[in-house]
Amino acid sequence: MSGVQRMGVKVEVGERAIRVENALFTLELDLVGGSYSVTWRDGAELVGAQSAYRLTDGATVTTADYAEHRADAGAVLDVEDAIGGRGVRITVVHVAAKDGEGEGESEGESEGRGGKPVCRQQFTVYESQPFLTVGVELEGADGGDIETNYVAPVLAGDPVGGAARLGLPEGHELRGLLVPFDNDKWVRYESVPMPGALESYEATTIYDPQSRKGLVLGSITHDTWKTGLKLSSAVAGRMDAVEAYGGAAGELTRDTIPHGAVKGKTVSSPVIFLGSYEDYRDGLEAFGRANAAVKPALPWEHGMPFGWNSWSAVADKLDYDVYVQTSDFLRSLKDGGFENDGVVYVNFDSFWTSLSENQLRQAVKHVNGNGQKAGIYWTPFAFWGQDPNVEVEGTDGRYTYADLLLRDWEGNVLPDLDGGLAIDPTHPGNLMRTDYHLNRFVEWGYEYVKLDFLGHGALEGKHYDPSVHTGIQAYNLGMDYICRTLAPERIGRPFHINLSIAPIFPHGYGHSRRISCDAFGTLADTEYMLNSLTYGWWMNNTLYRFNDPDHTVLYKSFNQDATSCHEGRSRLNASIIAGTVLLLGDDFRQEEARTRASEWLANEKLLSLARLGRTFVPVESGTGSGASNVFMLREGERIVLAVFNFDNTAPAQVRIPLERLGVEVGTSIVFLETDFWGGDFHDGKEEILVSIEVLESTLFELIIL
Repeated sequence: MSGVQRMGVKVEVGERAIRVENALFTLELDLVGGSYSVTWRDGAELVGAQSAYRLTDGATVTTADYAEHRADAGAVLDVEDAIGGRGVRITVVHVAAKDGEGEGESEGESEGRGGKPVCRQQFTVYESQPFLTVGVELEGADGGDIETNYVAPVLAGDPVGGAARLGLPEGHELRGLLVPFDNDKWVRYESVPMPGALESYEATTIYDPQSRKGLVLGSITHDTWKTGLKLSSAVAGRMDAVEAYGGAAGELTRDTIPHGAVKGKTVSSPVIFLGSYEDYRDGLEAFGRANAAVKPALPWEHGMPFGWNSWSAVADKLDYDVYVQTSDFLRSLKDGGFENDGVVYVNFDSFWTSLSENQLRQAVKHVNGNGQKAGIYWTPFAFWGQDPNVEVEGTDGRYTYADLLLRDWEGNVLPDLDGGLAIDPTHPGNLMRTDYHLNRFVEWGYEYVKLDFLGHGALEGKHYDPSVHTGIQAYNLGMDYICRTLAPERIGRPFHINLSIAPIFPHGYGHSRRISCDAFGTLADTEYMLNSLTYGWWMNNTLYRFNDPDHTVLYKSFNQDATSCHEGRSRLNASIIAGTVLLLGDDFRQEEARTRASEWLANEKLLSLARLGRTFVPVESGTGSGASNVFMLREGERIVLAVFNFDNTAPAQVRIPLERLGVEVGTSIVFLETDFWGGDFHDGKEEILVSIEVLESTLFELIIL
């Protein structure tokens, strides 16, 4: 075996194996059996992994099923990129027949014998990163096309010895994280104890909540596939099966038909990120940065939005008067300090269509006259009408909605999702419709749009554009068209794009994304939203410039009873720590709503924290589908803590060990006298004790000496 040091990575290539080593792990590529293993210095490992695919007319084939596994000339290349810096990329080729078999055949014909495409695995190892990436490219035999809706860069299963381990001490708990595909239907993240099984989407972590040690896996390319990540364990302390594949489709992706099949002379899998971290939270943040390196967040060089949104306040009772009255009240709040960079947004949600065009124009003038910006709402990929044979607006009679609706491969309209039928993003009538609505918004003077029910645009189906084979390809096309239509260089001003019910990935199409589904003002709403923050904080300023915690209801929403002061303040605190788009959600014609807003939002220290646009990090993971009750933001020697009591019947005493905050036991701590809300805090040599009332939460800060 010959070895060489390249780009800070040691590579040894032999006839039977390739060994790739950096300072943090070793990758072993088996050229006899067609598998690979990764062993990290911290004791974590993934063993006996293969790659696999399934052609539409065949069974699942793994790399171990090939006759030959080789590294051709030029198999090791230097790389330097934004994902991980300096490193090397190694390509292993799996072919169906050894060279020389099939006399008289060309090399390509020989490699294609047996109907198997050529399978190329690409591994990228960086000089100083604890992660690698792995992807697969399939090439049709004899230059022909291949078709598949399943490609798995990672497929590891060992019921005897385990496929993945963290190297945990005896008695430590192993969990897997279920990351939902989107934020529809009040879905939750879930920390699943092992032994057990789960399927996550686009990202997951295998971790120990006590030590925080964890493996992080997920896709960093989102141009074609919905990526599923399956974990299963029958024995404590290990995963017996790990699978990362392109082609996920089912209830949680909102699909009613299988994932679309990708066809071509070559087909590429999603690229999978695989890393081991002493703290799984660091790993998820690194995963977010890797995704942002491949596709950056949609740029936003302005302040984090403060303002109001109509849905939780008045829902379908929205009219011109409540909109302008709210604008007038927010002007008084702005005078008291509720603004960011001098900007406050006043946003229409659904049912703005009940206003006339003249009222919509006048609403913008009124809002602008109060020194504010106007926002509006649209669902680009969903049809809500009863009769699909009506003309599509903006198409001059060329199309009806029946033309635009997404169908299965037999021509049947897909079942409704959330009460709406899916529109094909690739249909020319939909692009004309997009131009019509967005250009009107711009011409009327709006500067913010909430795009809702975007998951309809990512459903699997038969698309008008024959080059589009999957829901993700269609979603990329539709969202890219929206962003180009609203681009500042085109319209001459910034226009904030907020994504509401939407897939997490593909990203890069919104300045902000709602981190959960609808969350109003109750303690249950707060805990639900914080479940999403507990496991999705890392998307803030990586995938999206801001997380959006949804309606910040201080008093009551249209569909709920009034909340207590503690409950309303907990909702505000939860919004502040999310990162965060701070849009109020009350009907300020109600006196108590005005009182709470006037008093609480005059707290300049609180608003300054919100203006940072930084998300707090969970101190602990939740249990099952619950949320963490302690979050922290650290800036040098300053720590801001947010503590919640989710019990609606009894006060709580929350103990926070200093070492869980990254503070050395015995360190002196000073609680700052100017707290955000005040509270009862006690510090000892090893922990902080926080006493909070029923439904209460608090924010406080401390200095480490």
